[in-house]
Amino acid sequence: MMGSDSIKDPSALLRMTLSELDVSLSSLHQSWYKFKKGKKRTLEFDKFEYNLEASLTSLQKELASQTYKHGSYRKFTVTDNKKREISVSSIKDRVVHRLIYEYLVKIFDKTFIYDAWSCRKNKGLIAAIERSQQFATNYPKYWVWRADIKKFFDNIDRQTLLSLLERKIKDRKAIDLLSEVIGIKRPKAADTHTHTHQLPPPKGLPIGNLTSQIFANIYLNELDRFVTHHEKPPAYLRYGDDFLIFERDLAKLWQIRENVIEFTRQHLGLTINSKNDVIIKAKDGLKFLGVEIFPNSRRLKNRNIDRAMNRISPANASSYQGLAKHHHPKILKTLNWQILEKNNE
Repeated sequence: MMGSDSIKDPSALLRMTLSELDVSLSSLHQSWYKFKKGKKRTLEFDKFEYNLEASLTSLQKELASQTYKHGSYRKFTVTDNKKREISVSSIKDRVVHRLIYEYLVKIFDKTFIYDAWSCRKNKGLIAAIERSQQFATNYPKYWVWRADIKKFFDNIDRQTLLSLLERKIKDRKAIDLLSEVIGIKRPKAADTHTHTHQLPPPKGLPIGNLTSQIFANIYLNELDRFVTHHEKPPAYLRYGDDFLIFERDLAKLWQIRENVIEFTRQHLGLTINSKNDVIIKAKDGLKFLGVEIFPNSRRLKNRNIDRAMNRISPANASSYQGLAKHHHPKILKTLNWQILEKNNE
């Protein structure tokens, strides 16, 4: 029986429950059914589903005994405006990704600021565009800094990401699993003092993983909180690694820009993309997320892009990316974030 002291704070019990990763067979079943929704059937998919009970039981034993090892990626290159390497995990690993994703969302989503709009429930691309227009309407005479991160996924520092996860997660089994999926080899306790130097921390996360979208928000939550709590502009919004900052005073906005550039470099190991580093007046129109946004209207550069944003799915993504490559690179990038969101539906 629980002592009276242990039930004085029900929220503490809830936090403890949320902090533990559930690797039960029933939890894996839930992850499988969420994963399979809308997925294209392949030979690997059909084989896994045909042997579903055996596959999930075997996976559950690996997770429970901490013998699970993430498999290799199937990699291929696509060429749009430039060559990009796409990584695809096995079905087994993608079930684990779904398990981790659901676990992390419960812990971290409530820590995100309201105006982080990518890959979150009841948020998304269209809502981000509407919110951007709302800011432009509210602050038409303000200056706006529009920027994004250079090669964001390629430059995520995995050790920094793991450190951010460890702030909230105290379940060591969960941390070990996250390390395995992220791609960090954790030293054994006996080896802690045997290294005379450390190798540079590995960088980069595969865009194709479902976990990448929650990892991205956890990583850039540091930027969000720095801007909103330290710089305190009248309005700030982020979708993916694209963001807007509104400020009445131009000199102050330039100072905010310098502070943000330094923060992202020092604390996140990221660089602002010089090609999209722009300060303009809100009333003059913002080219943001593939849309031209004005205080009282917005304009898509091509109706086909509007259709693509609404209809894109993991199954037809390559076709829409082929369409987008003939347009501005920012539209292609926005479509890629849409694919991440659709993977979660």
